[in-house]
Amino acid sequence: MLTSKSLVQVLFFGLIFWSSQTVAQDPNPSKLKSIESLDLNRYLGHWFEIAKFPNWFQKKCKSDTKANYALKSNGHVEVLNVCRMEGGQITEAVGEARLVGEFKSAKLKVRFAPEWMSILPFVWGDYWVIDLDDAYQLVAVSEPRREYLWILSRTPEPDDKALNELMLRLISKGFDLTPLERTSHKQEIPIK
Repeated sequence: MLTSKSLVQVLFFGLIFWSSQTVAQDPNPSKLKSIESLDLNRYLGHWFEIAKFPNWFQKKCKSDTKANYALKSNGHVEVLNVCRMEGGQITEAVGEARLVGEFKSAKLKVRFAPEWMSILPFVWGDYWVIDLDDAYQLVAVSEPRREYLWILSRTPEPDDKALNELMLRLISKGFDLTPLERTSHKQEIPIK
């Protein structure tokens, strides 16, 4: 016999499965789109990683992953990513992002290779803002092939309802969220 807790869990996971099957799918999911426009000045600042698709370049990161975006004098954006590794040590990666297209474009290119390599096109990766709330508090970032996905928030614990609605929108954009990993935030890492 199911306990009330077990019944709630079964209903919850059933609802998630049903939602992933019934949410209106993008008729052409191969053509991922960014949001219409991005106010870069509002986007700058600190973001907490809430969840991500696993990737090779963040394998060392075990918790407390954050990003900071700051405008540089050349109009590009300094990207500072920090996280806590298994033994508690903090690691960081500094990169640079630039807008692709017009001023309000939500498509950026980002690189973490040394600046002297920036003339090589293959060191730049796509960074597309594909979902962003009006208050600039919760965002989803990906790239055209959907191999990478990050969900970022201004706080380490975003509103559950807003997060669930974001995930449903991602499913409707053709994402399989099965590999999504939640990021834990145990201890604040100060970043500039």
